[in-house]
Amino acid sequence: MTTTKNYTQSIVTDVPADLTSSDYLYYEKTIPKFPNQAVYIYSFKEKRMVYASGWLEVLGYKDSEMNMLLVVNSTVPRFADFANELNDKSLFFLNTKTEKLEEYNFTIELEKHHKNGKIVPLFSRVGVYKSTDGKVEQIIGISQVVKTLKFGKVMQYAAYGPEREEFEETLSKDLFHHFAISRKEKEALALASKGYAFKEIAMEFNVSQSAIEKRIIPMYKRFGVKSLTHLISFAYDNNILP
Repeated sequence: MTTTKNYTQSIVTDVPADLTSSDYLYYEKTIPKFPNQAVYIYSFKEKRMVYASGWLEVLGYKDSEMNMLLVVNSTVPRFADFANELNDKSLFFLNTKTEKLEEYNFTIELEKHHKNGKIVPLFSRVGVYKSTDGKVEQIIGISQVVKTLKFGKVMQYAAYGPEREEFEETLSKDLFHHFAISRKEKEALALASKGYAFKEIAMEFNVSQSAIEKRIIPMYKRFGVKSLTHLISFAYDNNILP
């Protein structure tokens, strides 16, 4: 499938939700609310936000003015390119699937600009909320303010769904040129930092040793390190490992 840069931005709009619509009122009653958490539902069919809640507390915008382009463009510059490309690659991947779409989602740790200019650390999850005839119709985004998040040079993300391994491997391959690490890579590296050999890590995850090597070795080039020891040190320095 051919991809294009800024694909997500080209297919979303700045049209906010209608807070008086029947859909909005239904979501308002059925979607749970938590402190320091904001939610949106965007409809590709209607080309607009159909639900927004909690954004005044999280980013300083009224729910009535929150729109999808604002969600995308409020990301701080150092995270923007990666976040936009993660959105693009995820949507392209989902466009290749036709079943159980509502079970797919991805997470990312990033920072966004508050309306007043301050920086807000967020843990965000984006997933398919509704599909029709094997195509994504609505997506849902949930962003939680996590003040204890520590950011280094490396973007951290994870992918989930019925074909999670394929989803995350696709993203890891397509996003290789970014300073980023997936959940799967981080899990393997965490065991390596505890002294586990590649064979032992493979046994923990019930995969082949070559599969573990494919998770860890490519990070040498990605992060400009020369050895596993150097990679582990880099991971600690950049808040990848606690």
